[in-house]
Amino acid sequence: MTLEEAIKTAIEYEEKVTDVYFENAKKFRNPVPRKIFKVLADEEQHHVDYLVAKLKEWQETGKVTVEKLDTVVPDKTTIETNVKQLKKDADKQDFGDEVAIFKKALKLEVATSAFYKKMVAELPPEDRGFFEQFVEIEEGHEAIVQAEIDAALGLGVWFDFMEFGLEKS
Repeated sequence: MTLEEAIKTAIEYEEKVTDVYFENAKKFRNPVPRKIFKVLADEEQHHVDYLVAKLKEWQETGKVTVEKLDTVVPDKTTIETNVKQLKKDADKQDFGDEVAIFKKALKLEVATSAFYKKMVAELPPEDRGFFEQFVEIEEGHEAIVQAEIDAALGLGVWFDFMEFGLEKS
């Protein structure tokens, strides 16, 4: 796969995930899960915009400059630490449909992460850096969605993720 093909495929992945997050945000009455999905959708849209700009740059110059992508996602360790904190005083509850929605989102994030890992492994070394930061960001998205599933299934603190925020510390 060429870098141009990889960027085009990445745009397709990111657009799909963006659409799913925007649609899922509408399914919740509770404002907290709506906000989580909206924040993730906005971040995925930022990825689409970045990739489209980089595709244009590639097509015009034959080169792509790698710029640092900002993310609202805290690192995986921060997420795991805060989930452990939430477990302390929680009771188990049933959130069937909501969990199903988050599980679908998790599948998309896992697939997107796998795509970026594949790109890093298969592209020539000079092109890998472009996708390496996406691997880290998408793994962070996976961790956020998994934390919400874990909270719903085993903690009883449903959508309480905002207690430690989506901002980097």
